[in-house]
Amino acid sequence: MSGLGLVRLNLQISALWVALSLLILLALSKRKNFALALAVVAFGLLAGLWRGGEYMVLLKHYDNYYGQKVVIEGTATDDGVYGDGGQLAFDIDHMGIGSEDLVGKVGVRGFGVPAVYRGDRVQVSGKLFKTRGSRSGSISFAQIEVISRSGSVINDVKRRFQAGMQSALPEPLASFSLGLLIGQRSTLPESLTTVMATIGLTHVVAVSGYNLTIIVRAVRRFLHKLSKYQSTLISLALILTFLLLTGFSPSIVRAAIVSVLSLAAWYYGRSIRPLLIILLAAALTAGFYPIYIWSDIGWYLSFLAFFGVLIIAPLIVKRLFKNKRPHALTYLVIESFSAQLMAWPLIMYIFGEFSVIALPANMLIVPLVPFAMLLSAVAGAAGMLAPALSGWLAWPARLLLTYMIDAMQLLAKVPHALSKQGLSLAQMLLIYAVVVGLCFVLWRKTRGKTGIITENDGIKT
Repeated sequence: MSGLGLVRLNLQISALWVALSLLILLALSKRKNFALALAVVAFGLLAGLWRGGEYMVLLKHYDNYYGQKVVIEGTATDDGVYGDGGQLAFDIDHMGIGSEDLVGKVGVRGFGVPAVYRGDRVQVSGKLFKTRGSRSGSISFAQIEVISRSGSVINDVKRRFQAGMQSALPEPLASFSLGLLIGQRSTLPESLTTVMATIGLTHVVAVSGYNLTIIVRAVRRFLHKLSKYQSTLISLALILTFLLLTGFSPSIVRAAIVSVLSLAAWYYGRSIRPLLIILLAAALTAGFYPIYIWSDIGWYLSFLAFFGVLIIAPLIVKRLFKNKRPHALTYLVIESFSAQLMAWPLIMYIFGEFSVIALPANMLIVPLVPFAMLLSAVAGAAGMLAPALSGWLAWPARLLLTYMIDAMQLLAKVPHALSKQGLSLAQMLLIYAVVVGLCFVLWRKTRGKTGIITENDGIKT
């Protein structure tokens, strides 16, 4: 990751240096000394520099097209939704302009077809502009033409599930439940979106990898009476379901990597430190798509939340409960607090705002998210498979979702709930330094046992 970051300073190398460092690493692999550690660091740094440099060269191809009208052929990464001005909006990847292939993804908004579905091959014509974030460019007021439909069974099931949810639950409950399950925010009423932003709960409808991590761990705790094989199999099935429903959304892929590594270590009774899991997942995802580490705020927020869930929360639990097992809901509240603690400084630095009641709002709402997702999944499945019974089977989800929305609207009415207070870069770094220092103190007080995998507890302090 350091190598990928240094590429932004125009530091690039050839693959020869990477190959040479790998040979040195292999030659020293049988030695457990400082020379081996130095060889590992050198190889990782040079590999990051080479990978980032190669990707940067590919991104520079866009410079030939920015500000010009282009015709791009690509694959839709999500279902198109109607946005401002009645334009159909979606992203495309696996793109090409003529015979030249392009990396990354481009945001598209335009007209020409009534619908675009994930996996469709489309042709887009319009003026290409440079943009920030995880996209390499954007096209507005484009002319869109569908070359071929995806024909994916998974995408068809997803659309049928969405229709089932809309028939089983009234609005805005149906849209809110789809946001919780698959991160679909396009159908959420603007008023509800504003409420969630005011109280710091937008992340619950953002296909949050943090939510998946919490749910997988909660499932393991609720199923602790089952065998390790059964518990692991159910958890893996849950992860796979999320990946299929969200179309391998980046945040869910990141969470899946972390969760699978944790499950594998727990299943085989091995010790693995949470910090190592986080860094390994970050290196894998950033190496695959370097734009994450260069400009994707969501990527940073995901791993900050992981740090809170996998490191800070276990330290707090160990400090407060010693060797006792806390209740699952108590652990969810602590994990929610820890994730928010790590995300707040970056949010304040980037967006210049801070929800004063975000902490109590998250403690009241987030512990209910796993149950709301489970009940919503039942409601959606009932609407898809048994429409005649969907009203009866959906009432538990209806009650819980109604409570959650009413509670959010009530909290949003608190005076000055959203403060327009930002942080400077120095202030943000200072806060994170203090948090890391406190983690180190807690780690020392718990005798450095964070990261031990046991048969019943998984990652624990």
